[in-house]
Amino acid sequence: MVKICGIEKNSYAEKVGIMIGDELISVCGNEIRDVLDYRFYIMEKKITVEVERGGERLTFPIKKKDEYDDIGLEFETYLMDKKHSCKNKCVFCFIDQNPHGMRESIYFKDDDSRLSFFFGNYVTLTNLSDEEVDRIIKMRISPVNISVHTTNPELRCRMMKNPNSGTSLRYLQRFRDGEIMMNCQIVLCKGLNDGEELKKTLSDLCSFYPYVESIAVVPAGLTGHRDGLYPLEPFTKEDSIDVLDIINAQGDMNLAHIGRRLVYASDEWYLKAEREIPDQEYYEEYPQLENGVGMIRSMGDEVDEELEYLSEDGFELENERCVSVVTGEAAFGFIKECAEKIMERYPKLRCNVYCAKNKFFGGSVTVAGLLTGQDMLEALEGRELGEELFIPECSLRHERDLFLDDMSIDEFSEKLGVKVTPNENNGGAFVRDILGS
Repeated sequence: MVKICGIEKNSYAEKVGIMIGDELISVCGNEIRDVLDYRFYIMEKKITVEVERGGERLTFPIKKKDEYDDIGLEFETYLMDKKHSCKNKCVFCFIDQNPHGMRESIYFKDDDSRLSFFFGNYVTLTNLSDEEVDRIIKMRISPVNISVHTTNPELRCRMMKNPNSGTSLRYLQRFRDGEIMMNCQIVLCKGLNDGEELKKTLSDLCSFYPYVESIAVVPAGLTGHRDGLYPLEPFTKEDSIDVLDIINAQGDMNLAHIGRRLVYASDEWYLKAEREIPDQEYYEEYPQLENGVGMIRSMGDEVDEELEYLSEDGFELENERCVSVVTGEAAFGFIKECAEKIMERYPKLRCNVYCAKNKFFGGSVTVAGLLTGQDMLEALEGRELGEELFIPECSLRHERDLFLDDMSIDEFSEKLGVKVTPNENNGGAFVRDILGS
């Protein structure tokens, strides 16, 4: 049973008399264990809700609701129970590489299939049981985002340090047979799952098409806090070229046989290899954008489109404007190019772009999303900032108020003495923010 902690005003639940403090037992006779059960069984137009109140079981019929309407019950957590924690000890786990002294939530490792459905998180399958897989298939929970890393069972056990990680690969077959769509991720570790192992993994996963919709290959993130951990090495420029050749060879083969690439390299590989980012056609419909696949191309095209739109609309800057942008090492060159395009079109604009080196995490961490407030402060000390500073929105937690080092955005703004605005990863929004339009 799950305790009801709130009732939305004027909701179906309030109208039939369900109360705060009642404990939810079932919907339409189906036991409710968590949010997946709840969301699935309330989708009918006519339902019955059974609760327990003071030791007594009460049943409330709800009629004439729209099929997908919520009924207005609120619970202590959005999952209705605790998040499932990860049981693996992956040799590349980023959380194990966090420095000490950060807020407790940062050290929590989730591996929860429900978060895959609601928020697009990737799961390893090692937390799943046959019963839970049956439920996913029954409820048509699709797509499932899966961290595969390798289809070699023995290697997967070695990389994830969990004896169940090899046998759990059988769920890929179960999902395919159940016609559940999958997006897959491969975190690549030098000397482990690259080379011939990568070729095999890509070939195996592509054989599940069309139920495997996309596959992203990303490099393992290595911080400067790896004392006592598995000795992983960063990929060199030459390594990255080899990885790209493997990925794109498989993608070209897929394109010839099924009309889709299916396999994509994250932007980091192109930056490391010093190769040109592919055009929009390569990324098809950007199925792995949140995994860093095609972000640079997508944002660059959006910048061009927005500038063209503003030009056609006749927008002009009436007054001189000076602003600044700070970003990480990986995106610095690209963001600078975008700013130069905007300034070329609008000569009254001066946009300074500054690069912040990640000293907090160290190692080979160069992405903007892992910059801390202190790293950015250090990079901006004594710099001309203008009337407004734009920072990467992805460097803040979901509430947009704290950096990873627990510095608040208000404290950050106060220390610099300038208005600070988080900038989303969208080219159109970037142009409008920079211009103040």
